[in-house]
Amino acid sequence: MKKRLLALIPEIQMIKEAGLRKKTETVWQDAVERSGWTIQELTGIPFTLLIPGTKINIIQHTRAVTQTSLKIAEVLEEQYGGRVPVDRDILLAGALLHDIGKLFEYRKDKGAFVKSREGELLRHPISGAAFAFGYGLPPEVVHIIAVHSREGEGGKRTVEAVIVHHADFVNFDTLKA
Repeated sequence: MKKRLLALIPEIQMIKEAGLRKKTETVWQDAVERSGWTIQELTGIPFTLLIPGTKINIIQHTRAVTQTSLKIAEVLEEQYGGRVPVDRDILLAGALLHDIGKLFEYRKDKGAFVKSREGELLRHPISGAAFAFGYGLPPEVVHIIAVHSREGEGGKRTVEAVIVHHADFVNFDTLKA
């Protein structure tokens, strides 16, 4: 499964710190297994149920948010130097895992994707953060997952969480438009 996962999401390999890279891989692998999906099905899961008929899948969206986050970090570094420090590995892990809870939030019913019972009770930022927490990820990564969406409004966000939040909404809002 690892080889197929890394082929789908090669950005995982960009995480330099080996322990964090391994935990990020493991969270993805275990989320796929525990949610009942297969690696092959990931490219058929829509990234959102809020855009009817979207052709963008969860893998494309995850990669786009990750790449957008990296570009934002590069511009901040280029323009501001060390005045806005960004932990690239934390940023990568958080962006790669920001929607991991959607594997639990969705299910297929009669060929259509719908909210699961878990998804009706817990939105993906909450279920994703809870799931990832159990793998010993740094709290900064769990924080990004938990606050990347509206659940984080009005609270504190780290620099990395601000970047992933905006990268996510740049992708979502442009596809929604």
